[in-house]
Amino acid sequence: MDIAGLIKTAAVDAVEAEKPVCVMYGTIRQVSPLTIDISDRLILSGGQLSVISDVSLSVGDSVALLREQGGQRFVVFGKLSSAI
Repeated sequence: MDIAGLIKTAAVDAVEAEKPVCVMYGTIRQVSPLTIDISDRLILSGGQLSVISDVSLSVGDSVALLREQGGQRFVVFGKLSSAI
């Protein structure tokens, strides 16, 4: 690989490592303690989650989440009106 390719790869890797904020979708699996399925391999619960105070959640609800930079915490910012 040439130097330009190495620089491009390093830049892409650096951005990916930062994990900028992104929107994700999930389904409420349990309300107390709050547990959300994002995929078969990613289930969020407890200290990983923050919920906007006016969001009322029920099992089976589809929700939109923001993944905070770094990817360790998620903010539930709303219910979706239809299933994903």
